[in-house]
Amino acid sequence: MRTGAEYLAALRDGREVYVDGARVEDVTAHPAFSPIARTVAELYDVAADPNSRMSCVDEATGEETNRVFTAPRTPRELAAYRRAVQLWARHSHGWVGRSPDHVGAFLTAFATHPEEFNSGGRELGENVTAYHRKVQREQLYVSYAIIPPQMSRATTAHAWGDDLVQVGVAAAGLNGLVVSGAQMLATGAAVADEILVSCIKPLGPEDRDFALSFVLPIATDGLKLHCRRPYAPAATSGYDYPLTSRYDETDALVVFDDVFVPWSRVFVDRDVDGLKRQFFDTGAHVFGNWQAQIRLAVKLQFLAGIARKVAAVNGIDRIPGVVEKLGELAAIASVVESGVIAAEHTATPDDAGIWRPGARALYGAMGLQSELYPRAVSILRELVGGGVLQVPSSVEDMRSSTTRPDIDRYVRSPGVDAEDRVKLFKLAWDSFGSEFGGRHQQYEMFYAGAPFVAKGYAFRNYGYEEAVDEVDRFLASYGSDE
Repeated sequence: MRTGAEYLAALRDGREVYVDGARVEDVTAHPAFSPIARTVAELYDVAADPNSRMSCVDEATGEETNRVFTAPRTPRELAAYRRAVQLWARHSHGWVGRSPDHVGAFLTAFATHPEEFNSGGRELGENVTAYHRKVQREQLYVSYAIIPPQMSRATTAHAWGDDLVQVGVAAAGLNGLVVSGAQMLATGAAVADEILVSCIKPLGPEDRDFALSFVLPIATDGLKLHCRRPYAPAATSGYDYPLTSRYDETDALVVFDDVFVPWSRVFVDRDVDGLKRQFFDTGAHVFGNWQAQIRLAVKLQFLAGIARKVAAVNGIDRIPGVVEKLGELAAIASVVESGVIAAEHTATPDDAGIWRPGARALYGAMGLQSELYPRAVSILRELVGGGVLQVPSSVEDMRSSTTRPDIDRYVRSPGVDAEDRVKLFKLAWDSFGSEFGGRHQQYEMFYAGAPFVAKGYAFRNYGYEEAVDEVDRFLASYGSDE
């Protein structure tokens, strides 16, 4: 099992990561990336602990690996996979959205159906299975960039001019492809081992040169990461910003300047239909999003815990209106948790013997994510009120003999001293009011794409045929003569 120290050592590979106009020499030492790198290292150490039960032997390869990189072949294995994902999610309380098990779930599903990558005379399925074995063997942290730059949301890449803006094929040869352009929202890529580059946005036949799927090490020549403003360096302390200082993943624009991609690392080569098959026919979209919903359920439980504790500290937890708000928050958290459990219990084996979580339950919960998460945050905001604004400027106020006496006297609650009260309210603020908290609300709202996209998944997987048939049978049971 890979250790955290091994993971951190692998990140010192000369990768091109840029922040504030300058190249980062070592992401494990830079204040923007070292906190999240340490958190991911902790995940690997959690998995390496025998007591975690995250180690298993994959039936397909006969090798020991982390369970989050294996495909469940029985209901029992599906439950064990869910528990492994939950264990990692609970370590970060759900605040690390792109931990190694997320893209790992997509890659695992790809490998269970290599036939979906063989088309148009190209036999690329072997590349997929070989790469998944590599991920299992080395327990790699793979990020992904699967959304085009927002040059125009009204058109697709073929209409953007002669220059390759979205990553596309600049040249092809006997040994591989040369790609140029960019792809966006590579969350966590700065501290990942490798990256999967593809496109989940629907493309048309004229977008053939952009219909790609491939994997590369982050340190590949010509591959650059331009990161959004990192929040961790602005965190004055872990006491003031307990979430920002640990879990800021950083999102990045990935730029390719004539990057060579060996054929062995290509999964889809200029095949528009192949892009859709890799996500949906393999079951990857179901597995990857089930992992995400497991994590979201943990995160909502954590937000509910903050809200419940704030209400108790403020002495308002018996007021009927407050109980109503806490009940609504509990219902929100329960809806997502229930979707996770229902998807597990309605799972069925596909034609490769892999147990896929039930799509109806999964997409039902995911279709409401863009509404449920903001509502949960809104309830928390209501319950904390002005308490998150009337806190000391920083932990230094708690350490100063000049300011501490006033804080101890005036910023406290019955049975809760000032230090604990301030700590709780700073946690609440970091969950929704800081830049980190604001980024997370945007992330959860658009995790599955625009709301109409997520609701479209729910529409297509609900099974409306059965509902309409039932209505038709009832309509047929009576007439105008009754």
